Amino acid sequence: VQLQASGGGLVQAGGSLRLSCAASGGTFSNYVMGWFRQAPGKEREFVAVISWRGESAYYAASVEGRFTISRDNAANMVYLQMNSLKPEDTAVYYCAADDRSVAVFTISNEAEVWGQGTLVTVSS
Repeated sequence: VQLQASGGGLVQAGGSLRLSCAASGGTFSNYVMGWFRQAPGKEREFVAVISWRGESAYYAASVEGRFTISRDNAANMVYLQMNSLKPEDTAVYYCAADDRSVAVFTISNEAEVWGQGTLVTVSS
């Protein structure tokens, strides 16, 4: 499967953005989907993950209650709705896919397939 992320941009603190990730070339419903981010000078970190049919979702503590991950298996899309954005949310956001488990994202902080990243900048 190949992944193409979009939707990043510049937003003021307190604002919202929705990231999208389009998947192609595979059976989308076979993959757990998630988002990671990497801020300048920092290591990549897990943001959110959603299970194969969307019945379960998990979030990093830093975004819990502000971000929502969703997926549309008919459209081969995964989304990250980001509300109440903070300057510390500034990062390149990557969508990712893995056919193994949710734990690959939440515990191992890794995935099999990565998109190209989209930059989110939150100004104070």
